[in-house]
Formats: sequence, C-alpha cells, structure tokens
Amino acid sequence: MTRNNGDSREGLAADIRRQFGNEATTRFLRALPAFRMEADIPDHFRELLDRLDGIEASTAGANPARKRRQ
Repeated sequence: MTRNNGDSREGLAADIRRQFGNEATTRFLRALPAFRMEADIPDHFRELLDRLDGIEASTAGANPARKRRQ
C-alpha cells in the first residue's frame, strides 16, 4: 500500500519534531558553538528569550496530541 504525498510529508514532519525533541539531539546541539547561548547577552534579549520559552511551553502543553507524537 503506497502513501500519498501528504501522508509522507506529515510523517516526515513528525519524525523531525521527534528528533529535535530528543534529549540526545538537544544535548548535541547545545554543544555546538552556533547553538550555545552567550552568557553576556543584553538583558532585553534575555527577557525576550524567556518570553519565547514560556510561549513555547504553554503551546506544547495546550496540544496533547503533539506531546504524544514526540
């Protein structure tokens, strides 16, 4: 049975989300210089990053189906 192109893309998207949510991947990316957060960033940038983290956390918590896929 073949999958149509839409199903294939949805499956690929789910796999990518799962990979990025993986603890090992997160640890690996944090070790790379491009993904490391600088300790001396200005306070207003740090506040924006904190707000973004909060929004991401609330969005993930509001979508239980997304949590199951990860």
